[in-house]
Amino acid sequence: MLKRSRPRSRAHSLRGRALLALLVMAGAVAIALTMPIRLGLDLRGGTQIVLETKSTETTEADREATDRTVEVLRGRIDALGVAEPTIVRSGENRVVVELPGVQDPKKAADVLGRTAQLTVHSVLGPGEPQGEAEGKAEGEAAAKDAETDDPETDDPKTDDAKAASGTDGERVLPDESGMPLRLKDATLTGQDVKGADARFDQQGGAGWHVTVDFKDAGSDRWAKVTGEAACHPAGDPQRRVAIVLDNKIISSPQVDPSVACGAGITGGSTQITGSFDDTEARDLALLIKGGALPVPVETIEQRTIGATLGDEAISAGAWAAVIGTALTGLFIIFVYRLMGVLATVALLCYGLIAYAGLAAIGATLTLPGLAGFVLAIGMAVDANVLVFERAREEQAARTRPSTRSSLTAGFRSAFSAIADSNITTLIAAALLFFLASGPVKGFGVTLGIGVLASMVSALVITRVLAEFAASRPSVFRRPHITGISTTGPVRDALLRRNPFLMRRPRRWLAASAVVLVVAGSGILVRGLDFGIEFTGGRLIEYSTATRVDADRARDALADAGFPRAVVQSSGDSDLSVRTEKLTNAEADTVTKAIGELGGETEKVRDELIGPSLGAELRKDALIALGLALAAQLTYLAVRFRLLFGTAAVGALAHDVVILVGVFAWLGKPIDGVFLAALLTVIGYSVNDSVVLFDRIRELLGGKDRKQSFAQLTNHAILQTLPRTVNTGMGAVLILASLAVLADDSLTDFALALLIGVGVGTYSSVFTASPLAIEMYDRGSGSRPTRRRGRSTEEKEKAEKKVPASRTERQEVP
Repeated sequence: MLKRSRPRSRAHSLRGRALLALLVMAGAVAIALTMPIRLGLDLRGGTQIVLETKSTETTEADREATDRTVEVLRGRIDALGVAEPTIVRSGENRVVVELPGVQDPKKAADVLGRTAQLTVHSVLGPGEPQGEAEGKAEGEAAAKDAETDDPETDDPKTDDAKAASGTDGERVLPDESGMPLRLKDATLTGQDVKGADARFDQQGGAGWHVTVDFKDAGSDRWAKVTGEAACHPAGDPQRRVAIVLDNKIISSPQVDPSVACGAGITGGSTQITGSFDDTEARDLALLIKGGALPVPVETIEQRTIGATLGDEAISAGAWAAVIGTALTGLFIIFVYRLMGVLATVALLCYGLIAYAGLAAIGATLTLPGLAGFVLAIGMAVDANVLVFERAREEQAARTRPSTRSSLTAGFRSAFSAIADSNITTLIAAALLFFLASGPVKGFGVTLGIGVLASMVSALVITRVLAEFAASRPSVFRRPHITGISTTGPVRDALLRRNPFLMRRPRRWLAASAVVLVVAGSGILVRGLDFGIEFTGGRLIEYSTATRVDADRARDALADAGFPRAVVQSSGDSDLSVRTEKLTNAEADTVTKAIGELGGETEKVRDELIGPSLGAELRKDALIALGLALAAQLTYLAVRFRLLFGTAAVGALAHDVVILVGVFAWLGKPIDGVFLAALLTVIGYSVNDSVVLFDRIRELLGGKDRKQSFAQLTNHAILQTLPRTVNTGMGAVLILASLAVLADDSLTDFALALLIGVGVGTYSSVFTASPLAIEMYDRGSGSRPTRRRGRSTEEKEKAEKKVPASRTERQEVP
């Protein structure tokens, strides 16, 4: 009865997993067909502006004030006519605005960034010239400072306010012609405005003007202020009414002689005239109608991506994914034969599940996110390789095994290592999501979704397909086609020779130290080239009709007033200009200078990072790096022991310094994309250490526990090295596809990961393992014995561990 119940239970479990796999795939297909994924601006083109609200003397820039700012900005954006805009609050005092299709951010930034505080004032008479007013105000302020000795009075903003203001709320501002006017405190504000429209007066010849309609209470105040002004004779400055927008007089007309003293202008409306063109009139009406911002805002980040660049990035990323997946699939099919074919099918299912997961949560796919999607394909191979290698070991360890039973044991034995390695990657993805900014945050989301999808594809879909295939009679009679009936040539060669790699662990540590010093010296000798995310400034990339020499462009920009601009050329007709913070008007000057050299010039990328945001991102990067190392140490210490956690984190620090140092020697930028690559390398490097330490832990509790810790570690290295090599090959094929085919901005990302994969694979074996051995020997108070050769007993054990042959074994039911 027991023999019959076991096949039945296996059949039931297989049906259950198959049903689960079908449900997952059906749900993924349904989501993919009905919920299109949202592309980021770096893929579809457009402008992103990040605004930061600033506190004033009367209003604090808290969450409530920022929410009110969002509503005002939403009205202004709707009036601009941008299709599918996005405006959301980020944190307490930041607003993120995305404007798809907007290639010239100047107009949008001007409209969004203005406070648009509208006020109406009575004119008290001509004011003193600005220089005299400022001198008088500064003299009064200095006298007051001498009396009070208050350090806050040294604030230049306070001095400017005093220079422009008089007593009892009075102020002096220049009118349209530049003549200073002394203004009374505001009689009306933007809250009294009901609406505003831009109109063109064809009959009167006044041209474009703005008609302002007031609310009921505002109508009465407007009649009062115009009635008071009408009491003064024509030509008297006091007969004028000043309309002020953001401390600038935009119109100060005389009240018409037909208006009686004290009666004023009734009807609740007025006209703002001036030398407006149609665009200026519409923008002014938009600002007045939208209302004033409750608090001032400052643009701290601005990114503009050309539509053609986004299309090229999508095409290149798609080709990288297709070719990378194809190469990875061919590799695992070559190594694991039938099981490799089934794993490749599961990889395709992974792609569909990951896409559906991103669409289901409403994630935005950015360019780094697309790279994360492709990179997760290589990571999805890791779980399959772990299972198949453990199945090979189970097949070799049993006298008359079956393929299906070996697969079942392989999935069971590999589960802990798969879970641990994926959790460490999820830690890196979570840190990117919470501490990164802009498109790099999208990389964290995509990487996290990809890791979860890879676990589903490997532990559910691959298992269903593999167990179903292994139970077929044709496969049962031909075990060699499964790819797991033998241990493989690499494992056979290693176990046959049985090299004692950890005989002298200090030599490996010394070699690691030499590499660390050579690479790390680049940080001191060459220094780090921080990107604008960390320094602040502006980066503009151009595509020119003819190739422009970087030196000529540098000289032209110096003549235009930008001697410190950093100019770099890439490709046949691409040129990038990096400077300190530029205004939009200065950016236009730079574009004009480049256009004169290169003919027809297209701006394909424009990024502006404020200095305050750059300092914040630098701080967040250091915090993310420290938290990544601390989180990995904590997790490994809990899952294994503190010794293993310390050794793994020591190897991680080794990898981080080498990767940063290599980029310093190469002169590559240290930016947000590099930070994403660095944290990914940390997660990936820990994967190798987790698999190795998981095997050491298993050997410590097995029959070989009487051997020395160095010998056990050496055995674990030899047993897991095939998995490490095969997984590394899968990742290298994917990353090589990204480096060759993806967008130029991802070339450094792929390069960093390629270096990180190589260094991480080395350090997990030849840095983490020797470090663990040294700490174990010191902790136990023993000193490892040095042997020049292996004893006869060790050789006999090594021979016993080599499988009898790599020929196929006859399976039994």
